[in-house]
Amino acid sequence: MAIDPKYLPEDPKVLQQMVLDLLAQLDREFSERSKIASLLRELLDAKRNRKSEQLSADQLALFTTAWQARQTAAEATDDSDDHDDQATPGAAEPDRKKRSGGRQALPRHLKRERIVHDLPDKEKYCNGCDQDLRLIGEETSERYEYIPASVLVVEDACLKYACACTVRTADKPAQPIEKSTAGSSLLAQVIVAKCVDHLPLHRQEKIFGRHGVGISRKTMCGWLAQCADLLTPLYRSLKELLFQSKVIGTDDTSVKVLDVKLPFARTGRIWPYYGDKDHPVIVYDYTPTRERAGPEKFLKQYRGYLQADAYGGYDAFFKDPARGLIEVGCWAHARRYYHKALDSDQTRMGPALLLIAQLYRVEKQARSLTTLERLGLRQRLSRPILDKLHLYLQEIEAEVLPKSPAGRAVRYTLKNWVALRRFCEDGDLEIDNNATEGSIRSVAVGRNNWIFFGSDRGGDTAAVLRSFTASCQRAGIDPFAWLKDVLSRIASHPITRLSELLPHNWEPDRA
Repeated sequence: MAIDPKYLPEDPKVLQQMVLDLLAQLDREFSERSKIASLLRELLDAKRNRKSEQLSADQLALFTTAWQARQTAAEATDDSDDHDDQATPGAAEPDRKKRSGGRQALPRHLKRERIVHDLPDKEKYCNGCDQDLRLIGEETSERYEYIPASVLVVEDACLKYACACTVRTADKPAQPIEKSTAGSSLLAQVIVAKCVDHLPLHRQEKIFGRHGVGISRKTMCGWLAQCADLLTPLYRSLKELLFQSKVIGTDDTSVKVLDVKLPFARTGRIWPYYGDKDHPVIVYDYTPTRERAGPEKFLKQYRGYLQADAYGGYDAFFKDPARGLIEVGCWAHARRYYHKALDSDQTRMGPALLLIAQLYRVEKQARSLTTLERLGLRQRLSRPILDKLHLYLQEIEAEVLPKSPAGRAVRYTLKNWVALRRFCEDGDLEIDNNATEGSIRSVAVGRNNWIFFGSDRGGDTAAVLRSFTASCQRAGIDPFAWLKDVLSRIASHPITRLSELLPHNWEPDRA
């Protein structure tokens, strides 16, 4: 309501209330303006700059100075004595081994064609000494040549035999899709091109057209759905193996989904679930919304550690002891808040980032250690850093505005402190959820190419197929070779031996 300065009330209480209302309004406007400015800065940074949260040696040195300015001389001395075996805050990273120079040898597994280049006969004679030149050796070099892909038509001829009373016809091998013109290798190519190389079906249609083959995108879309149905029993087996993990990492990302009932594309979600090192699988799940019911249904049979960001939908899982889920926080998510607030409050955010960098330096030392050795290193080095960081955040909590970027960073960390320090309780736990985030990156890249899912059924199909291509990549095997083999024999493979076909168990030699 507008205030007319000519007709202000004379009652002091009314004036006090007006002042309070104005202050509240200014606070809301300031918070909103700060939020918009922060969002604009993030968008501009994402557009112009390289996305990296790594701190340089100069930044670490600057943050070390800011940190020491808050400490007394005695505390600084004690900290230096007690943690001599830790990397010095702000110290430069040790020099990495330089890669050997020179061109790398071409892969030996590729097919080779030898071409011999000889001198003309007239140049094999020396006019200086009137003698024929003799062969003394050769100089060799290698180069790549590309052979374009080709499409082959295979004709299955089933011979027929007859006698006076019967007719018998030879059987042909079972095909992945009955009465379809697509063999297992073609289906594997379409799936890999879509899920791994992120080629939309309309681009694949043009590629096949250049080979003189007319395959419509609608036909290929039907093939993908039928392959997903064929692989569904194996998908369930993959999910059962995932639930044997001690810790599962999860996250989610948005995808646009077409809906005939709406004039616009609505937003669905893709959820990756990342198994631990003893169960190297990645299982994707699609849900039409981001409601808690989606992950609740998927994780219904799982008991163990769940590493994720602070999504509110998981809170009910962790609060119920009978549910059997233990929350593990992600320091990469927490650190991101401090990076976003660094420009607006470097004095307070710098020391926090310095301490988080020390935690990651300890993790770098722990990579090659066993589970027990890693736990011991964390107890000895990481716990004191966590205690120091927790005390520091409690000190600055009252100094930052609650709705500012710095305030959100401090509030996020303190609110999730128990989950964030849980990695120090077990050597099998990771400090962050970066492996799971990496499995989302492929969806984000693909989303910029195929733009949307045609329906919820399309989302389910993509989740099933992407689960196998991602698990193949994690196991270090070729997704095309796996799909070509598995699609050709899964229909006749014994249901009790499905685990043999899982990517990490698959044997290329046997195939």
